[in-house]
Amino acid sequence: MGSEQKGLAIHLVVFVLEEQRYALPVSTVVRVLPMVAVSPLPQAPAIALGVINLHGHVIPVLDIRRRFDLPPRNYGVSAHLLVARTSRRTLAVPVDEVLGVRDVAADAVAPADAVLPGIGHVAGIVALSDGLLFIHDLEAFLSLEEEQRLTQALAEM
Repeated sequence: MGSEQKGLAIHLVVFVLEEQRYALPVSTVVRVLPMVAVSPLPQAPAIALGVINLHGHVIPVLDIRRRFDLPPRNYGVSAHLLVARTSRRTLAVPVDEVLGVRDVAADAVAPADAVLPGIGHVAGIVALSDGLLFIHDLEAFLSLEEEQRLTQALAEM
């Protein structure tokens, strides 16, 4: 990150998956919900768990555990859904726990490729005193093929 960002803070919503902390920029998060029933979405890409109805809007639910090859989890009532917006759609992501909002210095964020080359769905990594924080890039989360399959599956509902 450039020196013009020195002293600037990035506002992040921090959440947990398998005891590892991840984050999304606050500007992309619409709301946090308790886990709700997810309806199947035939023909959707494997990363999609299904869809939810949020105030009359059909929202796809994407399981980022599948993207990171984490063990599957049967999401119970203790889990949460982070509803976030990308430039293409609004989607929901199930997480184990939401820890809240955290500000980190912009110059403390290392580009993901500098730390873990080839990890395209992570925008940056922050080394905190108590571990690493991976900042997600939801724009790059779905491949072009997955994006197209999800759009088609939603259109066929």
